[in-house]
Amino acid sequence: MRTLLLLPLIALLSCNSVKNQSQAQQTSASFSKTDQQLLKDVEILSSDAYEGRKTGTKGAEMARAYIEGRFKEIGLKPLPDHTGYEQEFSFTDRSGAKSITGKNMLAYIPGKTDKIIVISAHYDHVGVMKGEVYNGADDNASGVAALLKFAEHFKKNKPNHTLVFAAFDAEEMGLKGSKAFIDQAIVPLDKIRLNVNMDMISHNDKGELYACGTFKYPELKKYFISTRPTIKVILGHDDPKTGSNDWTNQSDQGPFNAKNIPFIYFGVEDHKDYHQASDEYQNINKKFFTDAAASIQEIIDNIDKERTTQSIYREKLQMKKQ
Repeated sequence: MRTLLLLPLIALLSCNSVKNQSQAQQTSASFSKTDQQLLKDVEILSSDAYEGRKTGTKGAEMARAYIEGRFKEIGLKPLPDHTGYEQEFSFTDRSGAKSITGKNMLAYIPGKTDKIIVISAHYDHVGVMKGEVYNGADDNASGVAALLKFAEHFKKNKPNHTLVFAAFDAEEMGLKGSKAFIDQAIVPLDKIRLNVNMDMISHNDKGELYACGTFKYPELKKYFISTRPTIKVILGHDDPKTGSNDWTNQSDQGPFNAKNIPFIYFGVEDHKDYHQASDEYQNINKKFFTDAAASIQEIIDNIDKERTTQSIYREKLQMKKQ
């Protein structure tokens, strides 16, 4: 049986109960401008026009064009020594008979140091099956939209760390994009302090967002301060004794973990629309999603600025004395 840990400070900063998410399916107009863009990115990437974004298809190409446009709109730079945002890689399918070309989309914001935090989410999904488009709104247009939101935030608020934004391809085919990123050492691996990966963060009826990675890297726990009352940030799904409930290597953080690079993977538990044609924009929990993205951004900001539970506690004590 897995153990689910909720940091006391998070509980103190949260309400006693999570609001009913079914009552929070608001229209886009009721959200802030930033959150409207977050929702728009999911809606567009998970529309039928993108044909499920399967690696090597026209839909994947369209998704890359959209991500590139957003990178440029935000003002992100291609990685040093790269002329564009794409990192091309090839692999054979599971049968070993067909070669497939995938393309990661990479950009960065230079920080005050050359220590790197890689913020990642895969943009591919499973495409069209039996005439039905599997749009993958939660899996994983949601993660890509959050990545773009964080890029916009840190472009306006210069980070201490250099931030690399990686929209990985071919996760659904065996983490091929993230493996290529690591194997080709696109950035110096010894400079990477942390990988923050998002995969399915927009669909949960109980307000529960899981953070996997602190079992192996308990030093990361001190950064988990969230002030969003509608979100339960739960540490778990990373104990190797729990078998398939251990998510450590089940998404694009896996290749980072294989190199002993610390990681945090944010995601929700499987739901009825997981890998179904019903994983549509209208079925995500919009209020949960906007609050989940805000909580993750807050935690990334804490890590970047070395803002810990202890430092926040000391700040509160100083304010009381004034």
